[in-house]
Amino acid sequence: MQGDTLQQHARDRVDELPDAELGFPFGPDWEVFKVRGKVFMLITDITGDPIVIVKADPEDSKTLRENHEDITPGYHMNKQHWITLHPGGELQKGLVDDLVTESYLLVVEKLARAKRPVDPEIFGDRRGL
Repeated sequence: MQGDTLQQHARDRVDELPDAELGFPFGPDWEVFKVRGKVFMLITDITGDPIVIVKADPEDSKTLRENHEDITPGYHMNKQHWITLHPGGELQKGLVDDLVTESYLLVVEKLARAKRPVDPEIFGDRRGL
């Protein structure tokens, strides 16, 4: 998936997620997507490449990095809990959708039940993302 396509596809997926909001707390070069005030995705091209950074389960993160050369540790983020998606390679739209959704749900799970915009246990079939 090419850079502009990768980033736009990630943005399009976010548009489908309840209460997801876009902000620019780090300046115009960083698109920061939050749910109820908590970050779940960042988009930037400050590295010279148009990248997408999402939260991931540590075990999943390791497996994804081992199996996809276009997935690396999170740029300027905790390397255990965040991954960076790079353009130009083999990443498929379905995988990007899954990773954005999973990032969103990982953050939602940590919210107090009363603040959750969705129930992460029943928001889609997580195994079939």
